[in-house]
Amino acid sequence: MSKVVVIGFPGDPTLYVADIDAGTVTPLNTVTGALASANQLRASGGVVVKDVDFAVAISSASSVSAGLFDT
Repeated sequence: MSKVVVIGFPGDPTLYVADIDAGTVTPLNTVTGALASANQLRASGGVVVKDVDFAVAISSASSVSAGLFDT
């Protein structure tokens, strides 16, 4: 399985593509098909999770290094 994820943050309409193996995160400028439908659901307050078993937004990288889960 490839290690590529699409990430969206509350209050930010942009989706981002994170390629873990390449170590890159880039904005996704064109969203079409089923991904566009999922993004519309997200825009209306829905949460979409598929094939990811752990994801947490943390306030800073130092918080992760300190082992903080909820800041």
